[in-house]
Amino acid sequence: MIKIKKIKIKLNGKIKTIKENTKLSNLLGNLEIPLKKVAIEINQEIVIKKKIDKIILKKNDEIEIVHFIGGG
Repeated sequence: MIKIKKIKIKLNGKIKTIKENTKLSNLLGNLEIPLKKVAIEINQEIVIKKKIDKIILKKNDEIEIVHFIGGG
């Protein structure tokens, strides 16, 4: 039996447990977050959207996802 390792990250201030070696793109897909309407920061560094599929999340990463909201 293969045991899936899990890690803890902080997502918008809340602790979340995810599978080890999860890509940022997979996390966003699971959360159904539309990339066109958000800005993403990992450990206080803004993520370039072209690189989202290459970023593998690590234990204790702090991720902030900010949604753009239109209005006046």
